[in-house]
Amino acid sequence: MIIKNILGRSLKLVLALFLIFGQSCSTVPLTGRSQMNLLPESSMVEMSLTEYGQFLKDNKLSTDKAKTDAIKRVGARISAAVEKYLNDNGYADRVADFKWEFNLVENDTPNAWCMPGGKVVFYTGILPITQDDAGIAVVMGHEIAHAVARHGNERMSQQMLVQMGSVALSEAIKQKPEQTKSIFLAAYGAGAQLGVMLPYSRKHEYEADKLGLIFMAIAGYNPRLAIPFWQRMAQLGGSSTPEFLSTHPVEANRIEALNALMPEALKYYKP
Repeated sequence: MIIKNILGRSLKLVLALFLIFGQSCSTVPLTGRSQMNLLPESSMVEMSLTEYGQFLKDNKLSTDKAKTDAIKRVGARISAAVEKYLNDNGYADRVADFKWEFNLVENDTPNAWCMPGGKVVFYTGILPITQDDAGIAVVMGHEIAHAVARHGNERMSQQMLVQMGSVALSEAIKQKPEQTKSIFLAAYGAGAQLGVMLPYSRKHEYEADKLGLIFMAIAGYNPRLAIPFWQRMAQLGGSSTPEFLSTHPVEANRIEALNALMPEALKYYKP
């Protein structure tokens, strides 16, 4: 009887997991990769708006009009290209809740990110590397690609399963608000937390490179200019951490992968 009860509970658990996973599977645009996002995207957007608003309160927006205008100008072109591609190819739901916003903050860190809902932030520290609109487009396309591919949801789902078990997002926010916030910020590149699922992070980076390259090409930016941008990033030096322990690909490997993708990206490029 005990064994029968255990088997019965196990079967119910397996069926429940299959139901959850079945409802949570989707396909990433352009790559066709199946992904599993366990968290409602509407909840992710809501949480994004809260954290984004707090970030803007805690950080100083750049007063350099020319640089700020460049971020907004490139952002408008890339986001329009993204929407057109997704609408034309049956993925309109991926940006249905997006209200695009592009900001430049005063921070020497070479960083940028895009949260769910289309909230994009560039740090002034990355502009010496981007150099011009084309360089900004490389980063813009890459970061928007993360949001479109819902990598943050995927990564946050993985980390919450590891750290909190099968707790619903709403309950996690109530029970462990700081831990949930930390996982969220790390998942979107706005935090500094080592990811638990490192291999998935590298997979996401390569996928965002592909989508970003094509998005910048659709927007009319030469995708070939992604190579010199990443070469400039490589010249910064940085950590000697081996790639298998890093959330980002080694620049040489990334450039090799981008070169392999270039023929496909150029099909979308209309100067």
